[in-house]
Amino acid sequence: MLIITFSPEETCEVGRVLGEACHGGEVILLEGDLGAGKTTFTQGLAVGLGIAEPVVSPTFIIMREYDGRIPLYHFDFYRLEGTGRAVDLEFEEYLLGGGVCVIEWPSCAPELVPDDYIHIAIEEKAGMQRNVTVEAVGGRHRAPLGRLRAALTPQDGRL
Repeated sequence: MLIITFSPEETCEVGRVLGEACHGGEVILLEGDLGAGKTTFTQGLAVGLGIAEPVVSPTFIIMREYDGRIPLYHFDFYRLEGTGRAVDLEFEEYLLGGGVCVIEWPSCAPELVPDDYIHIAIEEKAGMQRNVTVEAVGGRHRAPLGRLRAALTPQDGRL
C-alpha cells in the first residue's frame, strides 16, 4: 500500500492510525534516509498506542521503551552495523513481550529480523512530500494493515 503525505503532521497521522490498529505483538521495520520521517511516524504510532510522553529517536542508546495502552519498544539499529552487539540486546524478549516493536535501520542487524513483520519505507520526495510504502510480510500482520487501509480515506490520490 502506498500512502502519500505532504507534511510531517500527515506522516504522524498515518502512524497514529496504525497505532490504533495495533493489538500488541506487532513488529514494524521502518526504513528511510536520515530525516525522511521515521521518528515522526513513530511519534504518531505512539499516540495511537496511548503513549503520552514525547517520543525521541533512540539512535545513541539503541532502544527506548514507552508505556501506553500497549508498550512501545523503539529500536534504532543504525549503530549496530558490524559491531556484533546485536546479540547483546536480548531482543527476543521484546518480540515476545506483547508490545509493539519498531525497528529503525533493520538492515544493520538482519540476524534479528523475524519472519513476520510490517515493513514501512519512507521516501522523501519534493518539498515535504513523503511516499510511505506499507506491506505485511508473513500472515500475522495483515489484520493491522487491513484496519489501516479501512481507516484512511483516499484523498487527492494519496492512498
